[in-house]
Amino acid sequence: MGISTQRSTFITWSRTTGKHFHNFVTWKDLRADSLVKQWNKSYTWKLFKFSAYVLYLVSRSKRFKAGSVFKFMNTQTSLRLNWVLQNVVALRNAVQNNDAMFGTLDTWLLYKLTGQRIHMTDVSSASATGFYDPFTMQWAGWGTLLLNIPISSLPTVVDTAGEHFTSTAPDIWGHAIPIRSCMADQTASMWGSCCFDVGDIKLTMGTGTFFNINTGSAPHASVSGLYPVVGWRLGDELVYSAEGANNDTASIIKWAQNLGLFISPQETADIANSVTDTDGAFFIPAFSGLGPPYNDGTAASGFIGMKPSTTKAHLVRALLESLAFRTAQLYQCVRNETDYTFHSIRLDGGVSNNDFLAQLVSDLTGLRVERPVHVEMSSLGCAHIVGLHLGIWKSKQELKSLRKVGCVFHPRPHVKKSYEHTISMWEDAVTRMCGWYSRSNSLKSVNAVSDSSGCGVVPKNSFKLLKNNGDAVK
Repeated sequence: MGISTQRSTFITWSRTTGKHFHNFVTWKDLRADSLVKQWNKSYTWKLFKFSAYVLYLVSRSKRFKAGSVFKFMNTQTSLRLNWVLQNVVALRNAVQNNDAMFGTLDTWLLYKLTGQRIHMTDVSSASATGFYDPFTMQWAGWGTLLLNIPISSLPTVVDTAGEHFTSTAPDIWGHAIPIRSCMADQTASMWGSCCFDVGDIKLTMGTGTFFNINTGSAPHASVSGLYPVVGWRLGDELVYSAEGANNDTASIIKWAQNLGLFISPQETADIANSVTDTDGAFFIPAFSGLGPPYNDGTAASGFIGMKPSTTKAHLVRALLESLAFRTAQLYQCVRNETDYTFHSIRLDGGVSNNDFLAQLVSDLTGLRVERPVHVEMSSLGCAHIVGLHLGIWKSKQELKSLRKVGCVFHPRPHVKKSYEHTISMWEDAVTRMCGWYSRSNSLKSVNAVSDSSGCGVVPKNSFKLLKNNGDAVK
């Protein structure tokens, strides 16, 4: 068995009883937003970053360079866990009694599947929490100290594949099933896309857009907002990835569908192609803020530039174009900070089935975009790493030979040229929406967030505290 899960979604539970203190807090939860803002603006954090910068000037260490520009984000586990520690009394009491256990989704599944025998997470999931140091490959002491996260509650960090995951409890399926891998979804999709070589690029367009580049054995220290994560560790092989993200992709498609702009996502490419442009309308995809190069958690989503002549088709095209524009920006960040030579992007994720979007990404990046026959690469990548560990496949080269590309999109230079003015106007529209929510003291007007499925949930009601008798209260 192999396990692949979304990253940064977490839960806490009792070491004694195994009962959880609250529901999963997903990676798109915004309840710690005020903490994120407070910490990023605090003198404590400014001093931390300044100290890291001084150490970087002295040592030229990439670790200190990364620390000098580190910024807390809502998608990281760190401050959401800090928020839970502040707001869940039962958890605070458990921490005082050394009875608290923390885990991301993979850790919880392993804990339950093995009959509560192991408390583990793999390096790829740990490195996405925001308080695991990819340079030292340890839980970051500064993170646990500043954020009051008890070290005793954290899982052991292990290799991405191996026998250390043991096996499922026999009473679940009648007999024990060996678990040979547990990995984060973005790492799994890199394996599914066979991004094994330095400079290989994988672009996942699912709930969010995740742009990953294999940086080999060296973590990438970015100044633009890209962040280093551990791709995988298999014995002596340690591979890092530089990642940039736009957290709203499929969730925006779902929102537009609920709004009535189209009936089915499958028809959006044809709708976008039914008009030659957006009639001057632009969309900013920022329900969860904007990632690199803006790095603005207070940015707002919205359409700008609508006129009486604007139709649904124009709005659909504007929406899809915005997703391609954001992807092109992520790619430009990578180009500005690395000296790799890029030739192609390996595409996956449900939204990648959109031909209009895939072609426009190719046009704007100037790279060949390869879409596989089956776009769900996380499950395939998980199968790949388990099979390689068990000897079903003998090498990564053999896995590469199994890769099946369904469609290739080639860049059209004249299209990129024709979009220069449009992109410039869209970037102007983005600047108007940046900092939107910083103009008020809170996000009270935003009374709903999206979970990992893209469905709307109300923050207060999506979080249940458990009484001692096990009854849930909202």
